[in-house]
Amino acid sequence: MKRIWTIIGVSDVPGSFKWYQSLFGQPEAAPGHDHWGQIVDTDGTVLLCLHQWGAHEHPTLMSPDDGNPGNGLLLFFCVDDYEMSLQRARDLVDRFEEEPHVNPNTQTWEFSLRDPDGYYVTISAFSPPQYGQSARRRPNKRSQSIKQRRRTTKLRQRRPRLRKR
Repeated sequence: MKRIWTIIGVSDVPGSFKWYQSLFGQPEAAPGHDHWGQIVDTDGTVLLCLHQWGAHEHPTLMSPDDGNPGNGLLLFFCVDDYEMSLQRARDLVDRFEEEPHVNPNTQTWEFSLRDPDGYYVTISAFSPPQYGQSARRRPNKRSQSIKQRRRTTKLRQRRPRLRKR
């Protein structure tokens, strides 16, 4: 299993930590350090890491003055409690960057807002596969490897054929 830990530079780790906990409906807790905190899901998955600007002299986390925070970055979170997230977000900010709407690409509800450091955050409804629909399509012969096609052909040849009467 592979995981990615998204780390963003923030000016106030405890303040941002509390903001993201509120957005995700998590119980309030303190970050591990004043300069570092991890927002973790109930199953232990790291959702986001918050790093104090300038701490530890990481080249891309030295100062927000070296670029615009969030330039080239979109924090996109899929949530299973979209309606509750929407209400919590309305309590956190005065206005949304994008009001709730259906994304034409994903066909899911989403909205966007800015966090305290100016990062663009999108919250999207997580939509599992619909019941009654196949999760995977069966591949056609062209998308099967030659080895798989030979195996299928051999199986067909071994099958006894019914006689017509």
